[in-house]
Order: sequence, then C-alpha cells, then structure tokens
Amino acid sequence: METEFTPWLSLGGGMLIGASAVMLMATNGRIAGISGLTSRIFARASDSEARGVSALFVLGLLLAAPLWRLASGAWPVQTVPDSPILMAVAGALVGFGATYGNGCTSGHGVCGISRGSARSIVATVTFMATAIATVFITRHLIGA
Repeated sequence: METEFTPWLSLGGGMLIGASAVMLMATNGRIAGISGLTSRIFARASDSEARGVSALFVLGLLLAAPLWRLASGAWPVQTVPDSPILMAVAGALVGFGATYGNGCTSGHGVCGISRGSARSIVATVTFMATAIATVFITRHLIGA
C-alpha cells in the first residue's frame, strides 16, 4: 500500500494545528488535546463555558472535510482498512492508549512537548516508536 505524502499540504496542516492550539491556550487557557476536549463536552460536571469552547473546537474538526470539499471541489482522499473488525480493534486500542496515557497524540505531541512536559515527551516517543514498529511489521514483515 502506497501513501501520498504532500510536504506543502502537510506543512500547512501542521501550521494550522499549531495555530489553533496556540489560540485555544491564549484565549481559554485550555490544552488542545482532542480526547480531553471531547470528554469535557460529555462530562457530568463541567462549566458551560468550557463545554461550549470544547464543542466549538471539535465542531471545527468535523467541519474540516466539508470545508475542504467547498474549497477544492473534491472530498479529501482518505484510505482506511475495509475490515470493520480491524477498525473496531484499532479504535479500542486508541481509546485505551489515550486513557492510559492521560491524553492523546494531539495533547501530548502538539501541546505537551511545546510546554516542555517530560510526561508528554515520554508519551510522544512511546507512541511514535510504536507507530514506526507497527508500520515496519505490517508493511515489511507481514506484507499487508
């Protein structure tokens, strides 16, 4: 399976992610970790301002693909496995990892490292090493 790497689009996307994380921290003092923002929306005891800001941030994520379609005329290309079982297992593992690691890749990788958090640096090194090993095993050893 070959993926299409587009350095300029990737750089632009990374800059937008970084800018949104900085804006959220500057305006609301909140970390732009998606698992934390999403859980804040559904928390039983949460102040309404935090819930509203979190909901708007997540809504912005959900609107990204439709906005891309409006701007470019085509839906963004995304390749996912065609196995519902594989996707369910992957989703469960991601959820477990975000819970066990006290945050997700965006919270640790984008926001935690920029704050110099040792815990986030360890978490990011761990999930990057795991991702590298997974890609190596699935593409070069198993041949998927």
